Amino acid sequence: MLDALRMSLNSTAVIGFVIYILVAAALFALFQFIYTRVTPHREFALIREGNSAAAIALAGSLIGFALPASNIITYSVSVLDFVVWVVIAAIVQLLAFFVTSLVLKDLPGRIARGEHAAAIYSGAVAISIGLLNSACMTPST
Repeated sequence: MLDALRMSLNSTAVIGFVIYILVAAALFALFQFIYTRVTPHREFALIREGNSAAAIALAGSLIGFALPASNIITYSVSVLDFVVWVVIAAIVQLLAFFVTSLVLKDLPGRIARGEHAAAIYSGAVAISIGLLNSACMTPST
């Protein structure tokens, strides 16, 4: 058992984990920062005021971003490869919000007013796009 633990926790694996988790956390925070600046409504101010619709919509976009990011980590060949594909995943997620805004007129206003139906739809689209994005980001054979 000790040998299995040594094999699993070798220095290369631990260093790889630390590098990927730090880069992933930084990119997650950066995506959240950019997303909340690009959207017309102010998610954190609304969430602080108790607007659960804003929390639902933001949660969907964060999950929709994290899904492909986790898949990219699995298949990436380097940290640079991971970063490039995560940027693509972020762009796709931002586009999903803007397309959803076209489908649901005044989506930011609806979220700001606490309309759960609009927030749930927005979050569901973000998660669905994240799942599709994740499935598409696999190595070609």
